[in-house]
Amino acid sequence: HGVIKMSSITPQDIKKEFFKSKMGIAGIAILTILILTSLITIIVIPVETFQEWNNPGSWITYPKTAIPIWVNFLSFEKLPEHKILTEPNIQKISNNEINLSSYQFGINLDYDEFPNDFIYSYSSEYSNSPLLQMSVIRPDGIKLELISTSLPYSNVKIIHEDRIFSTDAIIKKKIMLQSEVFDFKIENLSTEDIIFSKTTSNEPLKGNYVFLIDLYGIENKNEIIESNLIIGGKAFGIMGTDELRRDLAIGLLWGTPLALFIGLVVSIASVIMGLMYGVYAGFKGKKTDETMMRFNDVIYALPALPFLIILSVTISNSIFVMVGFLMIFGWVGIAKVARSMSLQIKTRGYVEAATMMGQRDSKMILKHILPQLLPYAFASVAISVPAAITTEAGLSFLGLGDPSFPTWGQILHDANTFGAAARGLWWWIVPPGIMIAITGLAFVFIGNALDAIVNPKLKR
Repeated sequence: HGVIKMSSITPQDIKKEFFKSKMGIAGIAILTILILTSLITIIVIPVETFQEWNNPGSWITYPKTAIPIWVNFLSFEKLPEHKILTEPNIQKISNNEINLSSYQFGINLDYDEFPNDFIYSYSSEYSNSPLLQMSVIRPDGIKLELISTSLPYSNVKIIHEDRIFSTDAIIKKKIMLQSEVFDFKIENLSTEDIIFSKTTSNEPLKGNYVFLIDLYGIENKNEIIESNLIIGGKAFGIMGTDELRRDLAIGLLWGTPLALFIGLVVSIASVIMGLMYGVYAGFKGKKTDETMMRFNDVIYALPALPFLIILSVTISNSIFVMVGFLMIFGWVGIAKVARSMSLQIKTRGYVEAATMMGQRDSKMILKHILPQLLPYAFASVAISVPAAITTEAGLSFLGLGDPSFPTWGQILHDANTFGAAARGLWWWIVPPGIMIAITGLAFVFIGNALDAIVNPKLKR
C-alpha cells in the first residue's frame, strides 16, 4: 500500500483496503454467521425458554447431564437416547356401564445400557373417581403391571394433572409381585432395570416396548387430554444437558445474541464517550485539558476487574448494571488517543482559520475534528468488543454475573459449580469456551484489518 493519511481516508478507501485483507474478510464471515445465528435464535426458539432458564420445573422432562446425541455415532457402546413421546395411539371402548380410554406408546430400544428412568405425565378430565392402570408389554411378550390407582374423587367434572415416576415405591412393589417371570434375583435392581432387562440375566432386552395407560370410568366419559411419556436416556440433543437438565444447545444459542449485545453496546458507548471526552480536552487545552486528563488518569489507574467485582457484590449483579460498569472503565484509553489526535488536528490551518472567524467550539469539534477520527472509532469499536465479552464471561464465571440470563460465562460458572471438569462432562465446558473464542476472534480480525488501514503511520 502507499501512504494513507488519516485526513485523506474516505469510506471508499476503507472499504477497498478492508476487502483486500484476508483477515478482515474472515472476521466479517464469522460475524455474519453469529448475527444470523442470533436472528434465527430470537425468531425460532420460544422466548419462554429464555425466561425459564433458571426454573427447574421447566426442564423436568429433560435428562440430567446427558451427552450429545451424536457421540453415539463415534463410540462402540451405544448409550440410550432420551425420548419424549407426546402422541400416543388412542382407543376408546364403551358399553352400557364402563367406559375405557386406552393410550399406547410404542418405543424401540436398541442400546447397550438401561434407560435412566421413565416419567409419565398426564392431564385428565373426569368426574367421580376413575381407575388409572399403567402396564408395559415387552419384546418377549411378557406384560408387566406397573400401577393401578384411583384418581381423586370429584362429584363434578374437573381437570387433574399428575406425574408417575419410575422411582415411585408403589411401582417397585407392583413389579416384585410379578418376580416369578425372572430367573434371577431382582430385589436390588431399580425399576427401569427390571422392566428393560432380559428374564435370564441383568442385561438390556432390545426390541419394541409398548406402554399402556388405561382409564376406566363408570357411566361417565372420562379422558386424558394431555399424555406424555418420557424415557430417560443418557444422550440428548446436539450439545447435551447440564446438571439442572437444561438443554445446553438452547443456552449456547441464546448466549450468542446476549454476547453480541454486551460487546457492541459496551464498545460503542465506550468509544463515543472516549472520543467526545478526549477531543474536547485536546481542543480546549490549558487548564481544562490538564484537569480532564488528571481525572482520566484516576479512572485509568483503578484496577478494573477487582473494582467490577466489588460493584457487582455491593450494588447489583444485573446484566444491565454490569454493562454500565463496563462502559465506565472502557472509555479512558480511547480518550487518551483521541486527545492526542485532537491536539494535532487543531493546529492545522483550516481549524485556526475557523477559530479566527469566531466559529463556536462545538461546531468546530463536530465539523472539523470528529469526522477525521471516525475511521479510528470504527477500529476501536471492533477491537473493544472481545474485551467486553470476556470481562462479562469472567465475572459470570466467578459467580458475579446475572444468573437469570444464559450467557456463555454463566454456563461455565454452572459447570464449575457442579464439577463438570472433574466428572468429565466436556460438552458442558468446551462449547461455550469455543463460542467465546470464536466471537472474540471475529472482532479481533475486523479490528486489526481496520487498524492497519486507519493507522496514521506510514505503511509499506
